[in-house]
Amino acid sequence: MPVVNRIAAFAEDMTAWRRHLHARPELGQRCEGTAAFVAGRLREWGADEIHEGVAVSGVVAVIKGSRPGPAVALRADMDALPIEEATGAAHASTVPGRMHACGHDGHTAMLLGAARYLAETRRFAGQAVLLFQPAEETGGGAELMVAEGVLERFGIARAFALHAAPGTPIGQFTTTPGPIMAAVDTFTIRVAGHGGHAARPQDTRDPILPLCAMVQAIQTITTRDRDPLRTLVCAVSQVHAGTVDNVVPATAMLNGTVRTFDGATRDTVRRRLAEIAEGIAAAHGVTATLDWLPGYPPTVNDPAETAFAASVAAEVSSVITDLPPEMGSEDFAFILDRVPGAYLFVGVGDTAGLHHPAFDFADEALPFGASFLARAIERALPLEP
Repeated sequence: MPVVNRIAAFAEDMTAWRRHLHARPELGQRCEGTAAFVAGRLREWGADEIHEGVAVSGVVAVIKGSRPGPAVALRADMDALPIEEATGAAHASTVPGRMHACGHDGHTAMLLGAARYLAETRRFAGQAVLLFQPAEETGGGAELMVAEGVLERFGIARAFALHAAPGTPIGQFTTTPGPIMAAVDTFTIRVAGHGGHAARPQDTRDPILPLCAMVQAIQTITTRDRDPLRTLVCAVSQVHAGTVDNVVPATAMLNGTVRTFDGATRDTVRRRLAEIAEGIAAAHGVTATLDWLPGYPPTVNDPAETAFAASVAAEVSSVITDLPPEMGSEDFAFILDRVPGAYLFVGVGDTAGLHHPAFDFADEALPFGASFLARAIERALPLEP
């Protein structure tokens, strides 16, 4: 079964919705304009429940099937990125310094397409719970939805989500059971020494030398402290010290990112960063502090739900089920940590990469994604057992 015929019939409408949202990007939890647009469409189509202001500016809608039954969630993120757009498209961002560079305009349009179809047909037994979520890029909107009790309030038993995949043929789906996206944490090490005139180094405690030693030592976490069968990224991405050439600064700092798929590796990295910072600082007669900022957990697909989702995707288009896990992160992880479900990618063809100023979601992919989401509800909540 290819793209659902009824969804294909309003593909131009989905394109119009997507381009409307693309031109009006909003950041973080402040997605009120996007949420108002979403809620307006849902009211037009007769959604049974529309809850606004969830997780600050999110929308949760319920569409009931022809018969009662369990609840299955479909999620789309709505927020954009603080990037100046360079697509040159007629529908390009009208807000300086902001753009939809990660496809969330497309994600929202695909879920709206599924919502319109489900509200019209209602060929399922149960409830489709549609989560239009802010703050995926920063702010953990999914975590906030979970904390506000959305899963319990609506009795959500399973959950599914899609994400745009540049470089994958338009409409092709890719996924994998188990971890599909990494956990992300941020670390900052601040070194405090004693500043002074660069011509009198003996009167100072230079923080730059120990900081450089820390940068080098951190590389050994991956090569010597990690189980070689476990995936790890531990990267120093910022180093800051000093302001002029003739002054030894009093402080220096480095900052970086950690990407893991399992808790043991995550704990090892945190422990070793603290040991490296403290040991090298002591050897140089300075002090060091480690700040560890936990981020999103790994996004882990339930094997059974992944097999189910892949079978649904195969009804719409081609599907690859052994996608290598990505080292990027995704806050849908907070939902999959609580209920079984699956996260899939949908191809948007040859375009610039995600978070690139020239990225634009391919409108031709919208009917594929909307068809998958709609069919996931019909298959998960069948009228006939």
